Amino acid sequence: MHVLPLATAPWRFRDATQGSVWRDAIVPGCVHRDLRRHGLIPDPFWSSNEAQLQWIEERDWEYRASFTVHSDLLREEVVELVADGLDTVATVWLNGAEIGRTENMFLGQRWNVRSQLRRGKNELRVRFESAMHYIRRSRPEHHPREINDPVGRCVVIRKQQCQFGWDWGPRFVTAGIWRDIRLEAWSGNRLESVKVTQEHEEGARGRRPSSDRAGKMPALPETTRPGAAALPGNRVRLTLEPEFARSAKDVTLRWRLTLVNAANSQAAMGPRRPRRGTKAGIRAEGVAAPASAQAGEGREIVIENPQLWWPNGHGAQPLYRLEVEALAADGAKLGRWARRIGLRTIRLDRHKDEWGESFQFVVNGRPVFAKGANWIPAHTFVAGLGRADYARDLTAAAAAHLNMIRVWGGGIYESEEFYDLCDEHGLLVWQDFMFACTMYPADDALVDSVRHEAGFQVRRLRHRASLALWCGNNEIPGLNLKELADPATRRGYEEIFHRTLPEVVQTVGARTDYWPSSPWRGEFENAHAHGEQCGDTHYWDVWHARHPVKDYEKYVFRFVSEFGMQSFSSPETNAMFCPPHDDNVFGPEMENHQKNRFGNQIILDYVSRRYRFPQGQDALIYLSQLNQAYCMQVGVEHWRRNQPRCMGALYWQLNDCWPVASWSSIEFTGRWRALHHVARRFFAPAVVSAKVLGEETTIIGNYRRSSIHSLELCTVYDAPEPARGVLVWEVRHLDGRRLMAGRKPVALRYGESVKQHVLELRKVLQRHALESIYVRIALDVADGRRDRETPPYNKQLQRVSEDTVFLTEPRFLELPRGRTRARAALETPTRARLSFISDVFQHRFAFDLRGVSHRASDNYFELYPGDEKSVIVEFDRPQTAAGLKRRLSFRSLVDSY
Repeated sequence: MHVLPLATAPWRFRDATQGSVWRDAIVPGCVHRDLRRHGLIPDPFWSSNEAQLQWIEERDWEYRASFTVHSDLLREEVVELVADGLDTVATVWLNGAEIGRTENMFLGQRWNVRSQLRRGKNELRVRFESAMHYIRRSRPEHHPREINDPVGRCVVIRKQQCQFGWDWGPRFVTAGIWRDIRLEAWSGNRLESVKVTQEHEEGARGRRPSSDRAGKMPALPETTRPGAAALPGNRVRLTLEPEFARSAKDVTLRWRLTLVNAANSQAAMGPRRPRRGTKAGIRAEGVAAPASAQAGEGREIVIENPQLWWPNGHGAQPLYRLEVEALAADGAKLGRWARRIGLRTIRLDRHKDEWGESFQFVVNGRPVFAKGANWIPAHTFVAGLGRADYARDLTAAAAAHLNMIRVWGGGIYESEEFYDLCDEHGLLVWQDFMFACTMYPADDALVDSVRHEAGFQVRRLRHRASLALWCGNNEIPGLNLKELADPATRRGYEEIFHRTLPEVVQTVGARTDYWPSSPWRGEFENAHAHGEQCGDTHYWDVWHARHPVKDYEKYVFRFVSEFGMQSFSSPETNAMFCPPHDDNVFGPEMENHQKNRFGNQIILDYVSRRYRFPQGQDALIYLSQLNQAYCMQVGVEHWRRNQPRCMGALYWQLNDCWPVASWSSIEFTGRWRALHHVARRFFAPAVVSAKVLGEETTIIGNYRRSSIHSLELCTVYDAPEPARGVLVWEVRHLDGRRLMAGRKPVALRYGESVKQHVLELRKVLQRHALESIYVRIALDVADGRRDRETPPYNKQLQRVSEDTVFLTEPRFLELPRGRTRARAALETPTRARLSFISDVFQHRFAFDLRGVSHRASDNYFELYPGDEKSVIVEFDRPQTAAGLKRRLSFRSLVDSY
C-alpha cells in the first residue's frame, strides 16, 4: 500500500461567506488557530474577547491544498482519500469534482478518488458550512431543555458539545481539518484492522471476587497478586480476527509479537510446534496456516509465561508490539497492522452482595479501587495537540497515584497519543461515548450516523491495554427524567443507548464492558439511596446544592464517578487573561473566566464557612484552593474507608481547557492546585484517615455547640505487597504542648480498610477548648520504597501518610505566628532540595518560586514545630541556589488573614 501524506501539503484557508483572500493554514488545525496566527483576531482567552469572536461560528470556511501525484500511486486499483476527522459539516472536492460530504466530527471518512486524481498537480478543497446554519435548518422539531448551550440545540449536530460552551469552558464553535488527512492506494484487498481478544489461563484468569463486612478483599493465589510480572506455567491465548476492505479467502497472516517496554526486551514468540487442541496450527516460523474460510476467521497465538499489564500502583505496564501482515494466495501483500497491546483481563464486576450489587473493576482477577478523575479536552482548540500536551497532565495524574481517567462525554474521543500515555502509565480509561446532558434526537439518520461513529471509534480503541469501559452518555437520564416520562422520547433514548451502542460494543469490541450512562443504577431515577445499592453516582449536593462538606459522609455509594468543588486559579494562570490590577473576582474579566452561573458565590460561601476573611486577592485564591482540597479529601477518604462496598472515586475534574476558575486539580498552565498535591496523599497506597465522631453545630444566637468526643483512626491499603507498620497519633495544644500520644502496630493487606483505633478525647476536651488543639495522625511502614522527601519515624520505619485533624473549623483556631527557616541546595543544575523548619505548627504550608517553572515532590503540607520538611524540586532550565532563594516565597493558613 502506498500512502501520500496530505497534512504536510501547503494548505490555505479563507472566509468562504465573505469571499476573503486565501491565507496559509496549518493542518491538523482549526479556523480559530489560523485566524489568530495571522493576527486577524485577538487572543481568544484574553479578557472578554470571547464575546467579540462569536461571528466566526456564523461563517462558512474553506480550506484548499495542492499536491503532486506520481504514476506509481495511480497504478493501484484503489486510491482513497482518508480523513480521520473533519469538523464538522464538510463538503470535499478534488480537482473540481465533489467526492464526499460528512456531518459527523467523530467519524473518519474514506472516499475512493482514483477516477478524480490525475498525474502531476491536484487540488483538494474542503468547505465547512457554519455549524449554526446547519443547526437552524436541521431537525426543527427537536427543542430539548438546554443544560449548557446558551444558544441552544447543539445536540442536533455530531460535534464536540463543549465547543458550544459549558460551565467550565468558553463558547468557540470552530471548524477545520482537525485530524490527519492522506491518500492511501492499494490493489486487490486491504487489511483494515485486526480484532485481538485474550484468554488468560490458570493463574492469570480473571475471577469473581467475594467480600465481607470487615472491609477485606479475598486473598487470591500468588499468581494473581498485583505486581506479578512473568507468570511461570501460565499462558495467554490471543485470537486474531483480521478485517478486510473486501471479502477475503486464502489469506495468510504473519505475525510478530515483541515485548517493547520491559527489562530484557525480546521477541516473545519464536519458532514453536502447533499445540494440541489449537486451531490448525501456527506454523513453526511464526506464520498462521492459510485461511480456508472468509475474512474474519480467528487465529491464535499462545504466549507462555506472560508479563501482565497492571494499573498504576499495582505493578508494571509491560506492552507488547503486535505486528500482523496479511498476504494473498499469490503472495501479494494486503497490508500490515501494528499496535501495542497489554496482556490483562479487565471487567466490570456486578454481582449480588449484602448491600445490593457490586460495581467494581477487576483487573487480572483482582478488584481494584478506582482512584481517578474526569478528563475534559486538553485545550479549547483540540486540533493539533501532540504527545507533550497530554503528557504533562497524564504524567501528573500518575504521580498523584491515580489509576483511572474518565473521558467525559461532552468532549472528544481522544488522540492516539492520549491513549498511548494511559497505556504507559497504567491509567485505566472509562470511555464515554460523546453524548452529554441534553436529550438527543433519535431519528433514523442520526442513529445510523451514531452507529457508524461508534463502530469507527470502538474499532480504533479496542486493542488498548488501558481501555476498561465503554459508557453510553453523561447524565442524560438524571437530567431529563420529566422528558423521559414520555414513551416516544424514552424509546428514542433507549434506541441509542440501550440497543445501538451496546450492540456495536459487543460485535466490534474486544470484550470490553458497556454501561449505558453515568450515572446509572438500572432505573430512571435519581435517589441517593439507590446509589448505595448499585451502579455509579454523581454526587453534587456538595457544591450545586451547597450542602455541608460533611454530607459526603452521609452516603456509601458503590462507585462515585463525579463529585467536585471549584477554586480560583493561581495569579500566574490568571495573568493569561487579565492584568494583575484587573483580577478582582467580581470584575468582568474574572467573571468571564467563571462559567458556572453561581460559581464565585459558591466558592466564597464554602470558604467563609471554613476560613477567616482573607487579607487580599492572593490570599483568597489560596484559601479557595485549600477548601477545594479539603472537600475532595473528605469525600475520597470516606469512600476509601468504606471499601469494598464503595470501589471507586473519580473527582471532577483533572484538567482545564483554558485559564478559568474551575473544579480542576491542574490549572491550564500546568500548575498544580492544592488539590493535586493533597490528592497525591489521599490516593496514596497506604493512608491513615480519621473520622470525627460527633459534630459541631450553630444554634440560636450564633453560638456553637459540639458533641465531638472521639476519632476513629483507620488505615486503607492497596499496595501490591503486604506490610507491617505503626499507627501514630498525638494531641497537641497550639502553643506546642503535647497533651496525649500513642502508637499501635498494624498489619496492612491489599484491599483492606481497617478501623484500627478509637481515640477517646473527652478528658482532653474537658481541660482544653476545641479551638486550642489539633490531632496529628501518621502511618509508618516497615517496608516499601523510601520517600526521599520524608524523614523516617525511626531507623526501621518510613512515614508514608500523615495529616492533621481539627475538631472545629480552622477559622476559630488561634493559630500561632512563628519563624520559618528555609534552605535551598542544588543537587544538579535542574534539581534542588528545599528544606523548611518552623518553631510553630503551620497548616497547609505552601511555597512558590516566582517566575520559575518547576515541579515539586510535595506542597501544601503540614509543617510541625521542630520537624524539618524537605522537598525535591525539578526545573526545566538550570538554576542557582542564590536565584532560588531570591524567588522563594511561602505562606501557611495563618498568613492568609
